[in-house]
Amino acid sequence: MTESKNTLAVRVNVEMTPASLQAIVENAKKIAGISDKGYYTVDTADKVNEMISRFLLEKDFESYVMNIENYEQ
Repeated sequence: MTESKNTLAVRVNVEMTPASLQAIVENAKKIAGISDKGYYTVDTADKVNEMISRFLLEKDFESYVMNIENYEQ
């Protein structure tokens, strides 16, 4: 992560575009490479978690949720 903050792991369902998920999976596989047995050496679900968590920290999700006006639709 970009900062050292006290965080909690929260299991939720997140809506994202198929293109976003596809990009995370493809890029994670490119970076990780393939093992000797022909398997990718990355857990793509963990990479999705990492990408979303990093985005929330970097974009200051904490301040966003503290503003009550963001709860109105």
